[in-house]
Amino acid sequence: MDTLTERTPRVVSAVKLLRTAERRKTGRFLAEGENSVTEALAAARVHELFVTEAAAGRYATVIDEARRKGVRVGIVTERAAARLSDTVTPPGLVAVCDTLDVPLAEAVTPRSRLLAVPVAVAEPGNAGTLIRVSDAVGADAVVLAGDSVDPHNGKCVRSSAGSIFHLPVARERDTDRVLAVLAEAGVQILATAADGEVDLDDADELLAAPTAWLFGNEAHGLDPQVAARADHRVRIPIRGRAESLNLATAASICLYASARVQHRAARPIT
Repeated sequence: MDTLTERTPRVVSAVKLLRTAERRKTGRFLAEGENSVTEALAAARVHELFVTEAAAGRYATVIDEARRKGVRVGIVTERAAARLSDTVTPPGLVAVCDTLDVPLAEAVTPRSRLLAVPVAVAEPGNAGTLIRVSDAVGADAVVLAGDSVDPHNGKCVRSSAGSIFHLPVARERDTDRVLAVLAEAGVQILATAADGEVDLDDADELLAAPTAWLFGNEAHGLDPQVAARADHRVRIPIRGRAESLNLATAASICLYASARVQHRAARPIT
């Protein structure tokens, strides 16, 4: 098998997927590292796999699985692997995958019980962590509303630790439309707010209902006009001296609280 270089057309085409515009144009993106590639293969989203000679031994099981599923595997030089990666230390294992986002109507349905709705989230690491948390608590979907980061950004994919392949992720720039679709689906809308009228500790009765949590931008929080359209604004009690919580932490607390109450309510009484 010939070793592919950074000038090989297949590699050149894949490198372009590091750009948002190219991902949008082709409907494909890159997933790198053992965790992400393994989950991508399990989800049958992989078109091609690139691996260096040095990495081939480390990821033999992943490569065998790719070949078993009929995925084309290309051996690349270290320089080509570096071009395919946006990390300081490339893992030497990169997959070309179909993009994952689904239509809003597929992510939000009358059957939805728990949804995470970050609004104008800008930091890909936070977006990926939020997707991972949503997956961990059993949320039905994540909806990236407003001017949010591309979930196929390399850092977002890595931060999700494979979870981006596990649950529906939708993108909708029109936040008003997101709120309207949530309301039409019969999902209550809760917004995190430092001055919220509901304390999370006292919200169990609310949390038992189908819920979409709105989370604001890392720097500016949730737009007051968007928060005002929520059914309730919920504050997370801070008992120490910290001024506030970052996006990923606040989302983890709220989503876990909802999942705890919903899971308890769903358990049969014995």
